[in-house]
Amino acid sequence: MTLRLSVLDQSPIPGGAAPADALAATLELARAADDLGYHRMWVAEHHQTAAFAGTAPEILVAELLNITQRLRIGSGGVLLPRYEPLKVAETFRILATLHPDRVDLGIGRAGGHVHDFPHKLAELADLLEAPAPGYRPPQLWLLGASPASAYTAVTLGLSYAYAHFLRPEHSVPALEIHNVRTIEAITHNALAVRAIVAPTKATTRDLADSYLLWRSRRDLGHDEPLPSPLIARTHRWTTQEKDRADRNSRALIAGTPPEVHDQLAELAKIHGADEIIVNTLTHDPADRLLSYQLLAEAFHLVPTA
Repeated sequence: MTLRLSVLDQSPIPGGAAPADALAATLELARAADDLGYHRMWVAEHHQTAAFAGTAPEILVAELLNITQRLRIGSGGVLLPRYEPLKVAETFRILATLHPDRVDLGIGRAGGHVHDFPHKLAELADLLEAPAPGYRPPQLWLLGASPASAYTAVTLGLSYAYAHFLRPEHSVPALEIHNVRTIEAITHNALAVRAIVAPTKATTRDLADSYLLWRSRRDLGHDEPLPSPLIARTHRWTTQEKDRADRNSRALIAGTPPEVHDQLAELAKIHGADEIIVNTLTHDPADRLLSYQLLAEAFHLVPTA
């Protein structure tokens, strides 16, 4: 089976830029992904952070649907603990009715009281499965980073996306659970991976260091926009930052197009996944766009009607 490649975008805010710039870059990326042959594009939900501008995925999803023709568009994901299931169901049902067979509703558990998350998720699934004459449902996905979330997806018969870039150590058992237990169900699964592609090894190192500095400082309590490669190159790394960077680098795939192609193909094989959702974080939106262009060329993606 041909490996599908998709995009997860968080509308990263570069140092020195504004949220409007980050949102505009997401729109530009969507247009490019539509032309390049990517399968779907998801936008994330983050709140009260200096790093990401995407706080309302349902609004971005509507805009991205309007400016693309072929891509599946969805949330990666809506943080269900913050909302009533009925409102989420109705919002995405309208989007799916306006854009048939193109809308995904990815659900995440973060952002609120998690004790009632299974109940809310089951309620949402029931609402979307219930007859609604004249409306179309979105495709419902559960986003997770543990074997437990895979079991939840199996129990409810949901498609499942595993966040390898958050907890790579549990990715194989989680997708194995979903693969084995939903073999007769009409569901899908995907592996979400953080990757950076650049034309040369030197550029790759610069872009990776920029990301790792941001991620390490974020882990240590410093919520900041993404630094430039120049800032990362001249930064005096603390011991704590170096330790965090070493740990975070294990979940980052960075390299030239052939290198990243081979690593993603191997990950897909190991996990039995037929889709990789790629998340790329760079200071300059042009570097992010080029990364996706190079990856599309490496995998010989072809847009379909």
